[in-house]
Amino acid sequence: MLPTPELVRQYINDNLACEHIEVQGDGSHFEAVIVSTAFEGKSRIQRHQVVYAALGDRMKSEIHALSMRTLTPDEYKA
Repeated sequence: MLPTPELVRQYINDNLACEHIEVQGDGSHFEAVIVSTAFEGKSRIQRHQVVYAALGDRMKSEIHALSMRTLTPDEYKA
């Protein structure tokens, strides 16, 4: 079964405290906007690593590709 955008959103939300999250996709390729205080003080690569850690092995098996905009709450408001 291919994951839905709602399922990917839930996977991230289950393991990362998010203030806002949007996910769009077609079952294997997804785009996400993720807003979390966990990104504060981190580089873009470190932010992506936080999301990959939240998704765990799902990035290897269920999700083929994930394009992300990772923002702190202040960046999102701006």
